[in-house]
Amino acid sequence: MGSSSPPPTFIEELALHSQGYRLIAGIDEAGRGPLAGPVVAGAVVFPDDFRPPWLVAVRDSKQLTHRQRDTLFSCIQDAGVGWGSGVVSPQEVDSLGIVAATRKAMLLAMQNLPTPPSFLLIDALTLPQSGTPFKALVKGDQRCLSIAAASIIAKVTRDRIMVEEDMRYPGYAFAINKGYPTRAHVEHLQRLGPCPIHRHSFAPVRALLDGNIVASSHRRKVDELGKELVRNT
Repeated sequence: MGSSSPPPTFIEELALHSQGYRLIAGIDEAGRGPLAGPVVAGAVVFPDDFRPPWLVAVRDSKQLTHRQRDTLFSCIQDAGVGWGSGVVSPQEVDSLGIVAATRKAMLLAMQNLPTPPSFLLIDALTLPQSGTPFKALVKGDQRCLSIAAASIIAKVTRDRIMVEEDMRYPGYAFAINKGYPTRAHVEHLQRLGPCPIHRHSFAPVRALLDGNIVASSHRRKVDELGKELVRNT
């Protein structure tokens, strides 16, 4: 798995079960850091006493390979586990800010569950807008099985979106870098300029846009000066 940290457990879920909560949703996001594409959240509710063999392989999505994530995504889908996803566009990321956009994606994921949950276990963020009792867990995707499973839903959903965007906007290698600010992506961005799914509010993209505005303004001034010189000769 590429990590020596302890595997996630059902400790948090079992504690909540003992308090009378039955439908406990783990919630996590993918895509807060990229320069392009949506931010996506996943939500997963495991049934009581749900212990399939594949559950031991569930980890924070960042600790898994692409193949492992795809396999576990299919397992979650096929096992009758309640799951949902929420997608917030890069334009909304720009207008709302990344934290508010992430919370909106989490709310959408929760709302897209087949049955409303009675409690939320969330990786790091609070979600008072949900109207549902919740607990924010630091490194929750490494500690809590429901959150780890939600991280897989979010990551696979977002990666598949970015593969589609790679076909729509060739040249940025979105299928490989998924919009994260890798050196290759930044080089493509500098060469081609931003495309419609880039986040204009993120510094590297904004710097390019500001540079283009300055360059365009400078060119206009040069053109106007040239025309003035022509008129005066």
